[in-house]
Amino acid sequence: MTSTVPTVADSPSAPIASPQNALSGAAPAASGAAMRTGILWMLVAACLFVCQDSTARIMLKAYPATEIAFARFFVHMVLVTIIIRWREPRLMISRQPLLQMLRSSFLLGGTLFGMLALKIMPLVDFFAIVWVAPVLVAALSVVVLHEKVSPGLWASVFAGLMGVWVIIGATGMDFSLSMLFPFLAALASAFYQIATRLLHRTDLPVTTLFYTAIAGTLFCGGFLPFAAIAPGLADAGLMLLLGLLGIVSQFCLIRAFAAAPANIVAPFGYIALVWAALFGLLIFGEIPGPRTLFGVGLIAGAGLFVFPRGPKA
Repeated sequence: MTSTVPTVADSPSAPIASPQNALSGAAPAASGAAMRTGILWMLVAACLFVCQDSTARIMLKAYPATEIAFARFFVHMVLVTIIIRWREPRLMISRQPLLQMLRSSFLLGGTLFGMLALKIMPLVDFFAIVWVAPVLVAALSVVVLHEKVSPGLWASVFAGLMGVWVIIGATGMDFSLSMLFPFLAALASAFYQIATRLLHRTDLPVTTLFYTAIAGTLFCGGFLPFAAIAPGLADAGLMLLLGLLGIVSQFCLIRAFAAAPANIVAPFGYIALVWAALFGLLIFGEIPGPRTLFGVGLIAGAGLFVFPRGPKA
């Protein structure tokens, strides 16, 4: 996730890789070509996020969530460590290591909750609920960041949560803790994004990228001796692909926000809902019903309202 697009694997980067821009409403000037470039990077990132979670969902049929998550985090940690040690080892040192580990733990929580959700609900339903994260960021910014939120934004928060309730009801699940999995993934993603913004003030992005996968690697690695299933060559390749998709999708996300303001490119991340519906139909044979589509509309509408405005400083 989990992920600025909250996804299972990167949620939490999942829907706002640069929450400081989206939350503050800052929109530096950008040329038309730069905005088109940023939008293109975001469209590619959204597709890769859905590919990533679709791959994870396929593997969940044969492997425990902790093993799949470990593969994702481990590939990330190894590759980023190699790059940093090659360029500048001092970038591994954080001025706020405890906050870095807390942020990494939020990503871990979003990832595991997301995988549990993927096992019990259709792909498009999952993506719609996880995409309520930007709306939750707007609400949490009042408590954590002490930012002002307009009445219109509070209305969008309510609409987004209503969309979550509609979709959960559309799944036909009985009331149980399992209903909370996708929402908990979105909530973890929101806290992940808030922590990212706080760290932006003290640590370089590459330092934060290094710490991103540490908690997941350590926690999920502890389960390997007890719950791991030795993968065949093809499945090992899928696990490696999962890790590579996570890194490449984050790279595309970073390029998107580097090219154009967050409030311009971030709304295009909602194309992930279209990809999720298409992948759900072609790969998993899932056809979204009217209630799901209505819930998707509420969540997407709430999120699109948040991005151009953001909380007021």
